[in-house]
Amino acid sequence: MSREFSLAEIFQLGYYWETKILLTAVKLDLFSALDGKPKTAKEVAGRIGAHEPTLTLLLNALVALRLLTKEGDSYGNSPAAEKHLVRQSSQYIGHLLVLHDAEWNNWGKLEETIRTGHRPVDRHVFETDPELGSNVLAVLHRIGQQSGPDLAKRLKLSERERLLDLGGGAGTNAIAFCQVYPELTATVFDLPATLRLTEKTVKEAGLELRIALRPGDFNRDALGGPYDVVLMSDILHYQTFESNAALVGKVFTHLAPGGRLVIKDRFLDEAGTGPAWTTAFAIHILVNTQQGSSYRTGDAMSWLTKAGFTSVTELEKTAVVQGIKQ
Repeated sequence: MSREFSLAEIFQLGYYWETKILLTAVKLDLFSALDGKPKTAKEVAGRIGAHEPTLTLLLNALVALRLLTKEGDSYGNSPAAEKHLVRQSSQYIGHLLVLHDAEWNNWGKLEETIRTGHRPVDRHVFETDPELGSNVLAVLHRIGQQSGPDLAKRLKLSERERLLDLGGGAGTNAIAFCQVYPELTATVFDLPATLRLTEKTVKEAGLELRIALRPGDFNRDALGGPYDVVLMSDILHYQTFESNAALVGKVFTHLAPGGRLVIKDRFLDEAGTGPAWTTAFAIHILVNTQQGSSYRTGDAMSWLTKAGFTSVTELEKTAVVQGIKQ
């Protein structure tokens, strides 16, 4: 469906001011400084080590954005800020916003990247700042706890299956699948540094007897198995087309007969112009990874077919594809 823009909406698209105001407030941990009770700009400046007159401009802008409230000279958190932007909150998502801020300079080089084809990074920020990467994975784990069980149910697995969650991060999907299917066992394969967080989340879920951790580089190391189901969730957009084709072929050899590979990712449609959010995500991957890309559903299905999978199907439009090994 076409969308007509007013002049005001075009200007709004071009303004990045509000975004940077929010990211800066999170980097300053300003919302945590306001936790508990309202405070004056002077009190907040003292807590975060800021210049009071310029901080006041930022505080007032956050009031206008409805992230803060103001009564007299005192500022307080809005309910949303108190829930999601105070570091002590169990629903804190600030680490993810700090990641976006860390990528800010890369976005500033987008014009140069488009003109030259040369990317501004040689390593993803997760590699250069492992602590940030671990914190972001923890936030994504909490968010993914809502979608993981739905995916597990849609796949309609039998009880006694062996699942490999390849590049499984914090183990979010492995945990969800084991909770949906009480007799299923799982292995989470990821880098050793990542598995330190995975071990914690698996123990918190009480599933350490059913979920094994296997450290390694999935492009180079053996994957174990054989498995009845292999899940690749949001890992292929960090890699090249050729690397993904090779990895899908490798997974094929680690599946038992009748086993299936399920690929969940943010795929573009065949025209490459939708879904809208994914087209923007493709630009994000362009400027923030060394060699990643957003792929079409047809690309993933071609990898599966080439590897020898049969009954290759798109289970969820631009989101989930599956291949079965005969």
